[in-house]
Amino acid sequence: MPNTGTDHIVTSYNEELLALAQAIAEMGGQVEVAIENGTRALLKLDRELADLTIIADQSIDDMQRDIDEMAVSMIARRQPMASDLRAIVTAIHVASDLERIGDMAKQLARRSLKLEGLNLQPTFYNGVKNMTALVLRQVKDALDAYGNREEAASIEVCNRDDEVDAMYTSLFRELLTYMLEDPRNITACTHLLFCAKSLERVGDHATNIAERAYYLATGKQLTSDVQDLQRQQIKA
Repeated sequence: MPNTGTDHIVTSYNEELLALAQAIAEMGGQVEVAIENGTRALLKLDRELADLTIIADQSIDDMQRDIDEMAVSMIARRQPMASDLRAIVTAIHVASDLERIGDMAKQLARRSLKLEGLNLQPTFYNGVKNMTALVLRQVKDALDAYGNREEAASIEVCNRDDEVDAMYTSLFRELLTYMLEDPRNITACTHLLFCAKSLERVGDHATNIAERAYYLATGKQLTSDVQDLQRQQIKA
């Protein structure tokens, strides 16, 4: 006779692993929306959207706690080995990075409230807008690499972090120039500098997720040598 008890346990365990992966995907989706909304609130000085973004951060925090509890419970009850243990532990780290990205979105929304009434020219926001587009791409691609366990895509996201850093440096210099040209710009540009730093941190967390995705796919840590090798292959 078939061992239905064992089959049931295996099926239940697989369902828990799938539920954990789905929870990460849902949290990632909420975080992407939070960054989009936080930035839109900043660019359009939309108080209502800023308030909604700030409130929504609580939901992201709750999702991280749920994922942590789910993962710890699975480790305690299932005593997973090899790739399953790697998947569960990685989920804990990814959820932490997503929670931090959510915090950065909340910071963007809060800064937008401080910019009301300062009458900044659109050109002041161009750098922030461009940086947001790049950072959002990083988050999306990192989550896709994690969800699909794609080794090459993970490395690509990590390699693009240099672009995020370069854009932040450029934006920093641009805003500093505005402040030097007219002291009346100092307050607004200072807030935008904090926003740019928040976006740069989002890029760092996206890189962390990509590194977790590489580890999940290969069982190895992503090293600079591996990244350099892929760069050479792309150029060739």
